[in-house]
Amino acid sequence: MTASPDTPAPCRPMRKDAARNRELLIDAAREVFAQRGLEASLDDVAHRAGLGVGTAYRHFANKYELAGAILEHAVDEIVAHAEHALTVEDPWQALVGFLEASLEAQTVDRGLREVLLGVHDPERMQQVHDRLVGPISELIRRTQRSGAMRAEIESTDLGIVIMMLCTVSDIAGDDAPQLWRRYLPLLLAGLQADEPALPVPALSETRFRELTADHKRRMVRASAAAPARVRPR
Repeated sequence: MTASPDTPAPCRPMRKDAARNRELLIDAAREVFAQRGLEASLDDVAHRAGLGVGTAYRHFANKYELAGAILEHAVDEIVAHAEHALTVEDPWQALVGFLEASLEAQTVDRGLREVLLGVHDPERMQQVHDRLVGPISELIRRTQRSGAMRAEIESTDLGIVIMMLCTVSDIAGDDAPQLWRRYLPLLLAGLQADEPALPVPALSETRFRELTADHKRRMVRASAAAPARVRPR
């Protein structure tokens, strides 16, 4: 039987060499974006993969499409950590476990950190926050009901704590990659109940997102205005 002219042609499977090149690009991108964040180019990824940049562009329109392909999985894992924490019997240990898992993921992966902070894509940041705010808020309420956490703590407070410790990681770099673990217990102590009342209120979720986005826009403008550094030959 002859196929109708309107019948769509079946999708051709990707050739083995093309599929191999795509996997090489994704593996290289995980390393490059983790180390350098999204300032790295598609050329950098292609070079790490041992491929020509033309090959990279045949698979991905730009570096953001490639980053999205690998970072979405990392975001899914953080959401899964938050949801799993809700099944842990001890609410305080559940909270600590989630913070440790989230910080471990972000401090070793600059690209993921930039996605969560909306450095290059504020819309993606909003989508991620929408997925996280529910389980994190419930995690906080569980811990407060257990009597282990101050009653005035909000989800935005945990967001600020994570941002603070990611900044420690940015400063320490490869010299002390685990330095954030020194300061996490200090900050956790401040979240516990039976401490003096906090002097100012928490940011609302809306205001937290607005201020974070404004801060990142200023950083991007400042980075764009800075003179380019010439790489040594």
